Amino acid sequence: MHSTLRQRKTHRTHTTNRAAKTAAAVLAGALALTLTACGGDGGKDKKGTGSGTKETGSTVTLPKLNGESLEVSAVWTGPEQANFKKVLAEFEKRTGAKVTFVPAQDPIINFLGSKIAGGEPPDVAMLPQVGAIKQAVDKKWAKPVGKDAQEQLAKNYSKGWQDLGKVDGTQYGVYFKAANKSLIWYNTTVFDNAGATEPKTWKEFLDTAQTIYDSGVTPVSVGGADGWTLTDWFENIYLSQAGPEKYDQLAQHKIKWTDPSVKDALTTLGQLFGKKDYIAGGADGALQTDFPTSVQQTFTGGDQPKAGMVFEGDFAGINITQAKAEIGKDAKVFPFPAVGDQAPVVSGGDAAVLLKDSKAGQALLTFLASPDAATIWAKEGGYLSPNKSVDLASYPNDVQRDMAKALIDAGDDFRFDMSDQAPQAFGGTPGAGEWKALQDFLKNPKDVAGTQATLEADAAKAYGD
Repeated sequence: MHSTLRQRKTHRTHTTNRAAKTAAAVLAGALALTLTACGGDGGKDKKGTGSGTKETGSTVTLPKLNGESLEVSAVWTGPEQANFKKVLAEFEKRTGAKVTFVPAQDPIINFLGSKIAGGEPPDVAMLPQVGAIKQAVDKKWAKPVGKDAQEQLAKNYSKGWQDLGKVDGTQYGVYFKAANKSLIWYNTTVFDNAGATEPKTWKEFLDTAQTIYDSGVTPVSVGGADGWTLTDWFENIYLSQAGPEKYDQLAQHKIKWTDPSVKDALTTLGQLFGKKDYIAGGADGALQTDFPTSVQQTFTGGDQPKAGMVFEGDFAGINITQAKAEIGKDAKVFPFPAVGDQAPVVSGGDAAVLLKDSKAGQALLTFLASPDAATIWAKEGGYLSPNKSVDLASYPNDVQRDMAKALIDAGDDFRFDMSDQAPQAFGGTPGAGEWKALQDFLKNPKDVAGTQATLEADAAKAYGD
């Protein structure tokens, strides 16, 4: 992301004003389907049979790269890292290249800067923010995507996902992993015991929280130690309440954070954060709870988990599985409730960017843009691909198949995570900018005006206004 330069319009998805409405309707419809998990066998792979190599299920031809080596860097840890390494292992098998995974730290641009300064940049980096791609281009680190990878993108991706990886019309990023960040997961035992039902509006959500509280369980788990979870809370409320046009304006800092629309969204969020008994551990406990723990504590503890619901994206499925809960049985999901006329759909994603141009590096981008690579991770769960050529049968259960279908069916009608579009100093740095301001707001949700002033001061500095 950028510490000084603004996001450019060409670097975002170009969507119509119907974006939030269309995508929300698609998501709501998909999630209304039966959410019974099918188990691992339910996701048997049905890969395409295109005219690729002789590898079983291959749809893309890759060069032989015996003796070549690559380094790939990403911030993924735990199961995400393990699953991505399975993708890299398949690339090694098909090409003969040797691929080494290099763990990165947030903010990844700072990490890459130190590696480049030391003369040891990785060949490919997985960048989790739209702004990080632009910054890598501005610093002349990123190399353009080659012809073969572009052909895969044109065949397998909607225009919106292609555009997210472009800077000034040139393709630099290949979006390999997407996220639906407009979901609330719930413990079915807690809901059944409380007699709670899935809410569709924000008011109904608060009523459901009260019902769960009255049953003797804290309603909501918040991973406040990771500031990005709080930005996601804000963005979903803001998109639904203020609408897509305002969302785009705030994302580009064309309106200030002191705008009345921000006041309205923070006030709405404060209706939850201000109810300390609704938050597992209260504000202090939430600020010491990281995202994985926020999910796991919702699905452990039998009839008395630490919380009944947890908000976050489809990727929470990994942590639910780690908690030994079965998705579709012990854990179910509903769309983020509508604050305004429509429920929001906020997406995120990780893009592969080439830092050292080589035949092997370009081949990896081509592979990552193909359905072959995405299918490997899809079968493992906790993952969504923006690649429309991935067979939905590859996903391990109906819940994830429904979410994947909703993502693809939405086409270009979605909004990308606002903080990920912002300069890194504002939207992507632990302990600073938006992350810190919203952590402070969680502690003191009555200070709406002070939070707005802090957000605007930090944004103005980061955007160079």
